[in-house]
Amino acid sequence: MFRSSLDNVGNVVLNVTRQTISIGGISRYSTLVNGSIPGPTIRIPEEQVVWIRVYNEMSDDNLTMHWHGLAQAAYPFSDGTPMASQWPIPPHHFFDYELKTARGTAGSYYYHSHIGFQASTATGALIVEDSGPPPYTYDEERLIFLQEYWPATDDEVFQDLTATPRRWPGEPLGWLINGKTANGSNHMDVIEVEPGKTYRFRFVAATALSLALLGFEHHGPLDVIQADAGYTEPYPVDWMQVGSGQRYDVLFRAKTCEELQKEDGRMDFYIQLESRERHKVVISYAILRYRNDCFCGESKRLPEKRFPTEKPLTLPPTIDGFLDYVLEPLSGVDDEEFPTAAEVTRRVVLHMQQIRNRYVLWLVNDEAWTEDGTGPGPTRARPEEPYLVSLYRNRSAHLPDYGAAVSRGGLCPRTGTYPARIGEVVEVVLQQLGAKALDGGDMQGPAAADTHPWHAHGPHIWDAGSGPGQWSPTEAERRLQGARPVKRDTTLLYRYGDAAAAPDSAAGWRLWRLRIRQPGVWMVHCHTLQHMMQGMQTVWVHGDAVDLLRVGRPDVDGYLEYGGDAYGNSSYAPRVVHFGDGACGPACGP
Repeated sequence: MFRSSLDNVGNVVLNVTRQTISIGGISRYSTLVNGSIPGPTIRIPEEQVVWIRVYNEMSDDNLTMHWHGLAQAAYPFSDGTPMASQWPIPPHHFFDYELKTARGTAGSYYYHSHIGFQASTATGALIVEDSGPPPYTYDEERLIFLQEYWPATDDEVFQDLTATPRRWPGEPLGWLINGKTANGSNHMDVIEVEPGKTYRFRFVAATALSLALLGFEHHGPLDVIQADAGYTEPYPVDWMQVGSGQRYDVLFRAKTCEELQKEDGRMDFYIQLESRERHKVVISYAILRYRNDCFCGESKRLPEKRFPTEKPLTLPPTIDGFLDYVLEPLSGVDDEEFPTAAEVTRRVVLHMQQIRNRYVLWLVNDEAWTEDGTGPGPTRARPEEPYLVSLYRNRSAHLPDYGAAVSRGGLCPRTGTYPARIGEVVEVVLQQLGAKALDGGDMQGPAAADTHPWHAHGPHIWDAGSGPGQWSPTEAERRLQGARPVKRDTTLLYRYGDAAAAPDSAAGWRLWRLRIRQPGVWMVHCHTLQHMMQGMQTVWVHGDAVDLLRVGRPDVDGYLEYGGDAYGNSSYAPRVVHFGDGACGPACGP
């Protein structure tokens, strides 16, 4: 049950530090994983238990690491959510995360800090490899890892957003594609391909704020084959649109030598990237470069240190409802049926809205939740310790009142959580409302809505589509006719246009359905980092005390104290529970 070191299972080690580095031609004090942006790509096998040791070498901040998209049901303290599932890692301590990749989870993920604004730089790709041959044939794969960069530091962004009056920290200065951008002295990213080959491109949006839209110069459609690590039937798209936290895998077919001959000697093409749904359009590029196996002459190459003076592509505006109702799960890979409306046992509506006073908050059902419980506003929830820790300390005081929650639309008033029972089929409506002033505050602008990438920790949900205005069950079912929804972990709630919504007016919806099968304390939140810091988060509790507290005390006591003996440092190795060895019973399975 216990493990005191990683001597025989030291799969991956991540060292998180802070240092001043050059990003996009500016110097910035940044949070880094293993000294780079992005951090190293982690590749782990399907159907195995993996240990990852994360060192917090920062002297001035806490740290956690979240494995975005992996359901950590068997490993209750390893989801990386501070003040929900675990205490953060104190400065100069380390924590051993236990991950198990169940059968059918092969795909593209990523890891990132879950503290403040650290995730804008403290992040990297996480690839779960198929245990057998993948269902699609391709020659090689390439990673397209998207980030933005800001002049303000993590601490400055946090201080601005939580100040009274609030100060907006600004739009990003630019994009990073695989950690690179051109600025006259630095090179943009160059993605090399060979003529005639088929590639699996893994798009990972490790972004903080912007919706990304990409196009490939002089190239035809891409075939989407995965969404959030779930294999799909192939679906052709001319453009890729990716919101924060989303991942798409596509098949890219490189031009043949015969096709390249028609390009007048060109062997380089631009990949154009633009932001959407922001006040400012930020543009960046990478180069798609063909190895010259076709011609004897010299190839025409594009400059790597500067962007083109004119845009080679005209990208469309935001594609509202991108891939809604058309993506289908790949037959024979995951044949679990989408829950019908008749199977739904309960509906929870999450009304989300920006409120403005001298401060600004994003509320969900009139509640705000933040990892440290600080900030302005009378409705802010203030956790004093991680919710899972509270359950272990006093289950009778902290286990949510299911009956009270059901009578109040899903929210337990005593714990501020959303409970669900194992075996339920829950329908979740994400309903956006126009912004409003609070307590006589000044609106300071129109009551506009925003586009929100909503992320569910824990088990993936079925994405049942979206639409403008007010959600209605009749319209939702009409749109679902003939569709075979896919499972996702991050979906977009659109604002549907630039027109400002009136205060409290319906401004767009998205529908989820999920079968409650995996016990745990799970965050469900907007993945825009700025909105998270302004309260746009919820905590869900799947299961009862028996389901949740599978390993008893004193075995888990080291997890229940900030800096407890489950957290190592230079003086001692941690004493950790090895949940994956079966010690916690059958519920620890995948």
